[in-house]
Amino acid sequence: MANRHTSNNFSRQLSTLIDCLDHVPTLLLHACCAPCSSAVLEYLSQYFSIFLLYYNPNISPENEYQRRLAELQRLISQMPFNNPVHLIPCKYDSQAFRQIAQGQEQEPEGGARCHLCFRLRLEEAARTAQAHGLEYFTTTLTISPLKDAALINRIGNELEKKYGVKHLPADFKKKDGYKRSLALSREYELYRQDYCGCVYSKAEREQKKAEVPNGKDDF
Repeated sequence: MANRHTSNNFSRQLSTLIDCLDHVPTLLLHACCAPCSSAVLEYLSQYFSIFLLYYNPNISPENEYQRRLAELQRLISQMPFNNPVHLIPCKYDSQAFRQIAQGQEQEPEGGARCHLCFRLRLEEAARTAQAHGLEYFTTTLTISPLKDAALINRIGNELEKKYGVKHLPADFKKKDGYKRSLALSREYELYRQDYCGCVYSKAEREQKKAEVPNGKDDF
């Protein structure tokens, strides 16, 4: 099997890993929202028994957090899966995001604040996977065209060493993954937010919408 730490073709690395599976492994999948999770779940549930972690303390306000969680729960209840998908509940903890965002308030979307946010959520995923004795962990975040897959996979690889749980390499936007998520969002009539989640991304999105009305939603 190819060394998944030496190539940036994370989609190919995942395909190679899947081809070598001799059983149905357990996977902790961090989920950011239902639309992003849809195509990822459709694909990965063919090969893994999935434990879905909705840990997103960045999302604001709390009613937005709860709305996205409800859509994720509805998707899981309606979508057919080859292998089990279980949702791991977690409390809304906006303080965790506020702490890592302190001093980064003026960073642009995709900058240092977002990097810290990725690490915050991925670390909780790795920690939870370790606590539940699961074999792999990964996140749905790479399905977004706006997210840096190389950075996310690098963080995942670092956390693999820290927690002793294998990080599943991925770039879910590849092989038309993002397009498939749009199609599934329409099929299941999923609520699709127009900002990533935090107050800063919402403010930046509102500014862009004011500049370009009816701008494209890429989250």
